[in-house]
Amino acid sequence: MLEICAIASGSNGNCYYIGNENSAILIDAGISTKQILNRMKERGLDSGKLRALFITHEHSDHMRGARVMGKRLQIPVYMTAKTYDGSYKNLRPDYPRFFTFNETIAVDDFIVHPVPKLHDAADPCSFRISYNNLNIGVFTDIGEACDNVKTHIGKCNALFLESNYDEGMLWAGRYPQFLKERVASKVGHLSNDQTFELLKKHTNGNLRCVFLSHISKDNNTHEKALKTMHPLSDRFEINIASRFEASAVYQLSSDSGHKKQIPNNPQNLKLQFPEF
Repeated sequence: MLEICAIASGSNGNCYYIGNENSAILIDAGISTKQILNRMKERGLDSGKLRALFITHEHSDHMRGARVMGKRLQIPVYMTAKTYDGSYKNLRPDYPRFFTFNETIAVDDFIVHPVPKLHDAADPCSFRISYNNLNIGVFTDIGEACDNVKTHIGKCNALFLESNYDEGMLWAGRYPQFLKERVASKVGHLSNDQTFELLKKHTNGNLRCVFLSHISKDNNTHEKALKTMHPLSDRFEINIASRFEASAVYQLSSDSGHKKQIPNNPQNLKLQFPEF
């Protein structure tokens, strides 16, 4: 049995939990350690099971809590050497563990597969996590889906997948032109339409649920993202990952079943970080 949860998802911070009965890992720590641990506790997730933290790239909304998380919980923080070198010094973990894209990393019973991707960072990657014939993908901050991304998404039973912006809202919105072009570029983010095409063409019949993730505060809405994906709703369950609170916890077993847990005491934890 696996439990998965979006602890935080958005330009103000990202963090994703994958765990089984005995151990767990986090992908990214873009909010503070205190916030991560509080949100885990609210969803009944045991921080004592955490065995490792993996960082996708050096932007602060993915790495803000990495140093403190590693130090406080005494867990290894994995990233590439270029990601470490490109990060702010005050966010760097004391004892990082470096990996390359041609290797997999074993953490207890999990096998973590780094997936190179296109984004405006030093050495960006996503991750596919394997356990007991289940595969969980964390794929955000992608300008354009390359073959690496398409291949690994096709192996997943559950996905945290970026659906960052609505085309109309972005180009009519308040962002300066250079930033609009950056967001829409091959090293920016995925639009709702791009995410729809990726899910339509490159997922298999084993995919059970998708959390639409890293949704822009200014250039998208939950309603627009869900409406775009609605034609696929007969193939898998579609959910939203929030920037303000942890998602419901999903349980997946190696058979065809999955179970959604209703969050306990949901709160709107409004974070005070700048939006991009």
